[in-house]
Amino acid sequence: MQQKQKDVTQHVGYLLKRAQSALRGAMDKVLREHGLTVPQYSTLELLALHPGMSNADLARATFVTRQSGNVVLRGLQDAGLITRPDAADHGRALPAHLTEEGHARLTTVQAAVYAVEERMTAAIEPRRVTALLADLERIAAALEE
Repeated sequence: MQQKQKDVTQHVGYLLKRAQSALRGAMDKVLREHGLTVPQYSTLELLALHPGMSNADLARATFVTRQSGNVVLRGLQDAGLITRPDAADHGRALPAHLTEEGHARLTTVQAAVYAVEERMTAAIEPRRVTALLADLERIAAALEE
């Protein structure tokens, strides 16, 4: 086990939060130029990969509450970027789908968001990015147990 650091700014948790905060700030800046928030962008990305996801699934995947997820979906729907049926076929879930405008907005903004990620990972040797991704997966899994 790693020995405790006395300086909290050198703890893994602190540095992870610092990196997350910097990433969020950079994403907020580029997304604001496209009229989107991080949860809205994340929702568009997920719906492009998995059309028909429910509010609950999207909220979980975008790290917001179901109530916040519903607000995000309503905003995207009002903007014409997604569609949802008025009533569920079965149960309560209303599957969401990107509209043509949603696909177009996502395509437009992806380059800006991916540039942020490239800027972030450029600080690391390419071979270490793969290891970092694996380490982050293991960290998350260890805390989700």
